Amino acid sequence: MAATGDQAPAGAVRAGRRTRLLALVAVLGPGLLAGLSDDDPAGITTYSVLGAQYGYQLLWVLLLSTLALIVFHSLGARMGVVTGQGLIGLIRQRYGVRAGGIALVVLVVANVGTTCAEFAGIAGGFELFGVSRYVAVPVAAVAVTVLMNRGNFHRVEHILIGLSAVFVAYVAAGILAGPDWGQAFYGLVVPTMPLTRDAVLIATATVGTTLAPWGLSFIQSYAVDKKLTVADLRYERIDVATGAVLTGVIGFFVVVACAATLHVQGVAINDAADAAGALEPLAGSLASALFAIGLIGAALLAAAVLPLSTAYSICEYTGSEAALDDRFADAKPFYLSYVVVIGVSALIVLLPDAPLIPILVLSQVLNAVLLLPLLVFMYGIARDRDLMGDHTASRPAAALYLATIAFIALCVGALFVLNVA
Repeated sequence: MAATGDQAPAGAVRAGRRTRLLALVAVLGPGLLAGLSDDDPAGITTYSVLGAQYGYQLLWVLLLSTLALIVFHSLGARMGVVTGQGLIGLIRQRYGVRAGGIALVVLVVANVGTTCAEFAGIAGGFELFGVSRYVAVPVAAVAVTVLMNRGNFHRVEHILIGLSAVFVAYVAAGILAGPDWGQAFYGLVVPTMPLTRDAVLIATATVGTTLAPWGLSFIQSYAVDKKLTVADLRYERIDVATGAVLTGVIGFFVVVACAATLHVQGVAINDAADAAGALEPLAGSLASALFAIGLIGAALLAAAVLPLSTAYSICEYTGSEAALDDRFADAKPFYLSYVVVIGVSALIVLLPDAPLIPILVLSQVLNAVLLLPLLVFMYGIARDRDLMGDHTASRPAAALYLATIAFIALCVGALFVLNVA
């Protein structure tokens, strides 16, 4: 009997752990997808240029950007779960129709620019394997559109999370490059920076690609679509932190791979495809191939996820149905918005002599600029007790939000000053 009594509590503990694990697995999705999709071609390009031009020196910018990602993605998820509304819908309710319209325009402009960057990455990645962009881009556009229009919510989510496994390629490429780990961790924790326009430009682009406007909208709307409840919030915080940390880790390995090879050899690159090609003679064909495969997988994941942010937001503003479980006939504005963003972005990239490099990097600078008004709106909503109730941001949390906004404003302001000068 004593043995049985001893076993019962152990069994109860195991059952409790199993229950918590299942609850966490059920919640996983919004944070992982929003975070990992930030490591898209525009992000990989930005990190590649940062590592190739400045070595390990600006890794601290990536660290601060990752912390900002955790802070505001956590807020976005909480706002969605507590209010049952997406970001644009809340802005319209809190600040009025005009402010909601401005926020929607800001988001759509940023999203179309970044979706163009995803297809530019698909074009560049496949061209490394000898496949023309005029084949790769249309096939990719049709594939992600069919996925979103034919699958139910959970099937789509599982496919996207499975696709995110491709990011392991960047970790492997970074290790194969043989970086100086001491210098890498020094650059991660000791802030130093050349006061030049190019350095500030790439630092601002790093902020814009890590904490992107589309991610703020997506994670909130997706949490609503997933039907998460307040009881799920503690698990959703784990989901958000995991996605954000993985985003930063992947970015870290991209930077160190390029710092250890391209920067040391003085090799200049213009985009992530260039980085993959340039890695081959310096780090071997395996590192180069892994980098290219990671680029294509990242582009496909982001090209599928990012337009959802636009589709959700347009429907929230207009009051239309917006859910992945809905059929096309029942949610035409949602699916048509998705298709239009995909189609326009793919066509822009397929234009003859389309400037893929400016599309990739400058779209992320635009993200940082357009990010500021959305963060200010989020701060106001987080402090609104009528909307957030018991989950209203405390004073310490509000101070953290303001500090993050100030950091991003400083980057954008410095870039503006240096451009004017």
